[in-house]
Amino acid sequence: MNHVQRLGKQFRILLHPDEDGYAGRECPDGACLGYFTITPGTGVTVAAPCFCPYCGHSGEQNAFFTTEQIEYARSIVVRKVMDAVVADLKSLEFDHKPRGPFGIGISMKVQASAPKPIHYYREKQLETHVVCDNCTLRYAIYGVFGWCPDCGVHNSLQILTKNLELAKKELALAERADKELGDYLIGDALENVVSAFDGFGREICAKKDADIHFQNLPGARRRVQETLGIDFADVLVIDHWEHACRAFQKRHLLAHKMGVIDDDYVSKANDPAAIVGRKVGISRDEVTLTVRITEALARRLFEGLLQSKPSSKP
Repeated sequence: MNHVQRLGKQFRILLHPDEDGYAGRECPDGACLGYFTITPGTGVTVAAPCFCPYCGHSGEQNAFFTTEQIEYARSIVVRKVMDAVVADLKSLEFDHKPRGPFGIGISMKVQASAPKPIHYYREKQLETHVVCDNCTLRYAIYGVFGWCPDCGVHNSLQILTKNLELAKKELALAERADKELGDYLIGDALENVVSAFDGFGREICAKKDADIHFQNLPGARRRVQETLGIDFADVLVIDHWEHACRAFQKRHLLAHKMGVIDDDYVSKANDPAAIVGRKVGISRDEVTLTVRITEALARRLFEGLLQSKPSSKP
């Protein structure tokens, strides 16, 4: 059985990345089984565990092969073994012709069946592509937020920063636009800042099993203190905290009242210029400062709630 023996006891199967360089991974935790992709050769360059971006489960790199990759490798091994077995059996073929008037001929021929099919696969297209700010790994996930599969740093702060950069670009455009368009861009930038911070805050609080919304800053501050034991606003001076609260209240008017001041805004915003029934004023400089304050609040919240790596499951 020379052909079978030459196969050896181990097989090395190459898994090829897709046309964009991404290779699939699948969380081995049965409660998750989340699918994501990474770009081999980027990120951590030394031996390190792999982290599931969805649930934080960590383990050896070779535990994260996808079901499709395993089936592909298995089908190749089966094909190689079956081909080797057939080749060895064919080497035993013979054909003894009959001799003499009463001779009996004996022969053996091997009739091989169709080769075993190879289970080819394609990597899936995912929704969010990220380059980790910490280790430079290129990876892709469903949804938006997740742990970096190489270094384990959560990307929520990185995603928020990108959204705030978009708001800054809107403010830059507003400076060059006519008044009507400029006012719209300023208001839209403020709405995007608040929405981005709300999504960011909800995500990292959810990692601590807390359901907290962040569109109302004083309420969020109180809930985070009561539930999670940190004050994410302790990095601000009082004037900046009041500025942020007022800006978030202005966003509420834009989103729900067409920007028209009501009694609720007057009672909560501490805005001496507020007149019920008038449109609220929002300046470019005001939103620019709100972006800077939001960045400070987010970094404090991130550092207070999320470690550099997710907790490994037993």
